[in-house]
Amino acid sequence: MKDKLWSALGLTVLLLAFPVRAQEIEKLVWMAGTWAQKQEGALVQESWLGPSGNMMAAINLTTSAKRGTSYEFLRIAVTPTGLSYFASPGGKTPVEFKLKEMGEKRVVFENLAHDFPHRIIYSLEADGTLKARIEGTMQNKARAMEWTFQAVKQ
Repeated sequence: MKDKLWSALGLTVLLLAFPVRAQEIEKLVWMAGTWAQKQEGALVQESWLGPSGNMMAAINLTTSAKRGTSYEFLRIAVTPTGLSYFASPGGKTPVEFKLKEMGEKRVVFENLAHDFPHRIIYSLEADGTLKARIEGTMQNKARAMEWTFQAVKQ
């Protein structure tokens, strides 16, 4: 009987926590839309849908004369442990990055066990650009890559 009571109590706490987490994802509405960066012969496009149904979903498409074309499926979702960012480069198995920090127009996701990157950061700048940054270590050296996206008018 006690086990059932504790299970029911745990489930109730979990269910009560989901609306709070759902409100967290709504705070990321500033990421929604289509964004593009043209630089050094490459076009990087990222389109975010949502938030809706406790999720945001995106695709990143990069076209470069030097490196060809690559894509990545992206998702931010409410999970039982909080918000997580899932990255699927080239359609591979998603890698989860858990919410580390969220401000009014800035969000940081982290997975220190991943090879590279360890952190994914998005911020909406005062000039209306969306900055995306990945950082971590590769071959024992600190590395980072950053994109500055302009909103694409539709």
